Amino acid sequence: MDQTENKQLFGKKFLLINIIFLIFFNINYTQEIKQIEIISAGSFDRNEALYPDGNILKKDKDVSVHLRHEDLDIYSNTSIFFQKENSVISYGEVKLIQGDTLQLFCDSLNYDGKTKQMFAFGKVKLINSGMTLETNKLKLDRIIDEAYFFNGGKIIDKESTISSINGKYLIDKNKYEFERNVKVFNDSRIIESKKMHYYIESEKSYFFDETIITGDDYKINCDAGFYDPIELIGIFNKNAIIESNERIVHGDSIYFDEEKKYASISNNIKIIDNKEKLVLMGDYGELFEEKDSAIITKNPLAINILKRDSLFVKADTLYSVGKEAARTMKGIRNVKFLQGNFSGKADFIEIKKSLGLTIMERKEISEKDLQIFTESEINKKNPVLWDNYSQISGDKIIFTENLDTNELDSIKITNNVFILEKDSISESNFNQIKGLKLDGKFLDNKLKNAVINQNAELIYYMYNDKNNLIGIDKAISSSIQIHFNNKSIDEILFITDPEGILYPENFLDPNETILNGFIDRSDEKISNKSDLIEKKI
Repeated sequence: MDQTENKQLFGKKFLLINIIFLIFFNINYTQEIKQIEIISAGSFDRNEALYPDGNILKKDKDVSVHLRHEDLDIYSNTSIFFQKENSVISYGEVKLIQGDTLQLFCDSLNYDGKTKQMFAFGKVKLINSGMTLETNKLKLDRIIDEAYFFNGGKIIDKESTISSINGKYLIDKNKYEFERNVKVFNDSRIIESKKMHYYIESEKSYFFDETIITGDDYKINCDAGFYDPIELIGIFNKNAIIESNERIVHGDSIYFDEEKKYASISNNIKIIDNKEKLVLMGDYGELFEEKDSAIITKNPLAINILKRDSLFVKADTLYSVGKEAARTMKGIRNVKFLQGNFSGKADFIEIKKSLGLTIMERKEISEKDLQIFTESEINKKNPVLWDNYSQISGDKIIFTENLDTNELDSIKITNNVFILEKDSISESNFNQIKGLKLDGKFLDNKLKNAVINQNAELIYYMYNDKNNLIGIDKAISSSIQIHFNNKSIDEILFITDPEGILYPENFLDPNETILNGFIDRSDEKISNKSDLIEKKI
């Protein structure tokens, strides 16, 4: 067979395939598109001028206009039926019934039997599965089972009323998608959102833009999230905020259980207690509203906002526990704090705001370790304070606060007191005072004076008016009183049974210029807020 015959044969086969395809398509198309049927009408008329090719069907006293297309029944007072176009215009008490559950009522209707799409106008009411949709214009696509409204609509079910400017109803999924000025009203809360999806059976809502949920005693803001009104739980993301009577909670993500009054917060946490003037920050925390308590376990930082110098506290874990009248803040492990020029470190801190009481403690040391450790090793583990140039440590440190001014009032160290500060002229030398107990007083949040009682010892570098070293004073006394100026020790008084010698500088060996238990912890000092804030990579 030559190429010419081969091309002719190929062309005939291709033509035959196209004819078969067209015949099959037409048969299939005819089978798929069914004609709208006239079931009943009170009267039949035509008006070629107004409705070319249109049959005018009207209701009389006994018989309504009834049309059917597949499982859809259309009832009305008047319908114009276009048989060739397979479409209908109905008006006057229009009612549609589809299947067993879906009903639609409206003032007028345009329906196309080819595309299975309809537009309903006037007082439109769509009823399905115990839910009612009300609007003034509705598009219904029967092929994909979706309904749309564009100029305001309202959904009413057994629990809630929902309104928005635009909406889409996915009939098979029993789901609504709302946009613009979305509002949900029920007995327990009000939801306002720019974009929200709502599942009818579960009543769950999903948010995709700015949203506000207002309950009886709380208000929630977020830009994305989810809420289940049956289980009373929600997850709120992007600029999430929960406001209650007691606190304002911020976080990148907040899980909220309304019934348990519990929330867990993740990343960029900020819990603000305006009454207590307390702010808790971190990257993971939990809030127990019934117990009036909060815990931060990842990168926690607490800020007690005061008129003069706010208090910053850092720890591995921070708690705010108890009702307002007896609320306590606790820090556990690696505690650091800063208040103005006053700072410190400890294993534990407890702040009882209503009592004006702050307690700093170390982790318990076993009896065996107490026998093994040197005094310096114990002092390394003890709570420590820095007040400008002075370093103060002890087994347990207790502060009191003036409840009227919220300023520091007194300090007490119950055991193993050690004070040191670098010599102001020669930084290689240290003035040192130690003893069993300390009682001190503050003025304007600065340590003003202190008394060291029992077994007090001192090493102090003495200078003349020209800042020439006179000698090194080594003394013991039952009690020593210290006065501080703005930054350092200003005056020392021996109160009871003093014994001391002023040694020339070169008379003492270096190890004789330090007291037992000496340790310089200046490398641990917290100098500014940046020392407390975890740097994120």
